[in-house]
Amino acid sequence: MTDVEPVLLPHPLTGAAYPSPVPPGTGWPDDPAATDTPVARTAAAVRSLAGTDDVAELDARVSVCSACPRLVRWREDVARDKRASFHDQPYWGRPIAGWGAPTTGAGGPGEEPRLVIVGLAPAANGGNRTGRVFTGDSSGDWLFASLHRVGLATQERSEHAGDGQRLVGSRMVATVRCAPPANKPTVTERDTCAPWINRELELLAPTLRVVVALGAYGWDGALRALAGAGYAVPRPKARFGHAAQAVLARDGHELRLLGCYHPSQHNTFTGRLTPAMLDEVLATARDLAGIPAP
Repeated sequence: MTDVEPVLLPHPLTGAAYPSPVPPGTGWPDDPAATDTPVARTAAAVRSLAGTDDVAELDARVSVCSACPRLVRWREDVARDKRASFHDQPYWGRPIAGWGAPTTGAGGPGEEPRLVIVGLAPAANGGNRTGRVFTGDSSGDWLFASLHRVGLATQERSEHAGDGQRLVGSRMVATVRCAPPANKPTVTERDTCAPWINRELELLAPTLRVVVALGAYGWDGALRALAGAGYAVPRPKARFGHAAQAVLARDGHELRLLGCYHPSQHNTFTGRLTPAMLDEVLATARDLAGIPAP
């Protein structure tokens, strides 16, 4: 039996041809990994490889993780089969690393991350296609438009890795790094992935001042991750709500957690979340983080 040659399709912005999923170190825009980046294939390996002291290396290791068999199958099946509207595009088909300062922010390498936005997981035909968190679907369109209005993003839209979009003093991350079936990771998958975000927040802690959690799942995931990163979490647990706030502390530094309704179509179509409501939360987060207004 002969191996089937992978189908190569042009990146929608650069025109370079890639298979789906995209192998690490092959030139995809903002790909943090190299061909020799170590791969975690078990929960124990995730815990071990998350121990790096370098955010860029952590991003690289996240982006090649293969520790959850169900998620690996799903993300790669979606990448190969594709939604009909994206049949002519290569799909990233790998875990989505954190994105923004200090590695890919508007201020260049080393920019201080003062604000982090946390969501649940990438979308199957959004981040799993584009290679960037909150990019390539309607929720991301809403989020980035608001970030641009309040001065936290350099462009109004985030369409694909390689489009020149950058965050200002901020970073985005998902609690689970792979697109899950029905957008529902299992508890085991959530816990296997947790060391990545725990370590990420720990490394960002010296300058981090605000975390914005999108939706109740993002709120609960942010609280778990902040506890895992060494923050003292309020007891009883702070309740999620739009514009809700909680104060946490680590090594004498306070951090403010803000809740925000998720910009899902359910919330935006029904009017539960409006552009003004989203702008208000993100502008409050910007001011609390000490990031200058535009």
